[in-house]
Amino acid sequence: MQRLSIHNIFYLAATVFLITWLILTINHLNNIAGWLLMFFFFCLAIAFRGKQFLKGLSFTVVIIGVVSFAMYHPEYFKSIGDFKLSTLIIPLLQIIMFGMGTELSLKDFVNVVRMPKGIIVGVVFHYLIMPLVGFSIATLFHFPSEIAAGIILVGCCPSGLASNVMSYLARANLALSVSVTTISTLIAPFLTPLMLKLLGGSFVQIDFWAMVWDITKIVIIPIVAGLAFHYLMHKKFTWLDKLMPLISMAGIACILAIMVSAGRDNLLKVGALLLVATFLHNVAGFVLGYLSARLLKFHERDCRTIALEVGMQNAGLATGLALTMGKIATAGLAPAIFGPVMNVNGSCLASWWHNHLPKEKIEEEKVMEMSLT
Repeated sequence: MQRLSIHNIFYLAATVFLITWLILTINHLNNIAGWLLMFFFFCLAIAFRGKQFLKGLSFTVVIIGVVSFAMYHPEYFKSIGDFKLSTLIIPLLQIIMFGMGTELSLKDFVNVVRMPKGIIVGVVFHYLIMPLVGFSIATLFHFPSEIAAGIILVGCCPSGLASNVMSYLARANLALSVSVTTISTLIAPFLTPLMLKLLGGSFVQIDFWAMVWDITKIVIIPIVAGLAFHYLMHKKFTWLDKLMPLISMAGIACILAIMVSAGRDNLLKVGALLLVATFLHNVAGFVLGYLSARLLKFHERDCRTIALEVGMQNAGLATGLALTMGKIATAGLAPAIFGPVMNVNGSCLASWWHNHLPKEKIEEEKVMEMSLT
């Protein structure tokens, strides 16, 4: 009862902050309003931890709070003295990828042999559906060239770690999810630049080999280092298992805040339309991924996995690539919005699936009940 009451207090605090924010916004006191809106989201995130159904959304709500604060006060995330905070994006991404490497094991790669059909289909659909949908949306909405390129860039990136979490919550095939994420990430240095050059070359100039090297140093080298650390030093630093996810979440929040502050002026111009575009991009990935797997007669658990792997992108990598291209304030806008959008959509979809057992799981439970009786 005490735990429940604590979370209710945070719901109440969130309500107070929201009402106060509305009053200050009406009176055009935006300097203070930005802080209150952030506190509203932070309190809501803590309150959500008290409900299993909402728990998965708490980090996303924190991200929305950070992004909203960056929109109000971009000056806090641009520089400290002469040091530009955008310089931190690449190292933070490398730390996050290193963390991914420490979580991998040889068992993840053995799964490639055990379920080659699911992995091949998942990877192929991921690199076909999302780039093509991104290109279609960028063309349909008539965004400025560099912003359109950012949408396509998101679509051309591999799936991210968030898809593994969502697959677990959705009662999907977690082993398949981890394998698809791993393989799509390892081949990203070649497929991401290739797809972006083919589909986005008309929007912005793409240096193929420069991007190959950028992805290699941002993704492959840190993952290999993390994998080596896992086998050589893992048992000596068990505390790192708990610390790395927290570091990764903090890193993602920092990256998004820096990106939003850099592209704030452009976001104010096209933000609402870009939000609609990224929402459609993400949902189309889920729907087309699921339907494609159903057409190929995959089991329900695998269909859910492929849907999540197709629809969820490594928006952080897209951010880093936008930075290396020197277009963080334009091409970096779509990744900044896509990240929170896909986490909200993915959490809602995973929660719904969590409460609806896959057909084969229901049949297994029926067989077990019959055997017991």
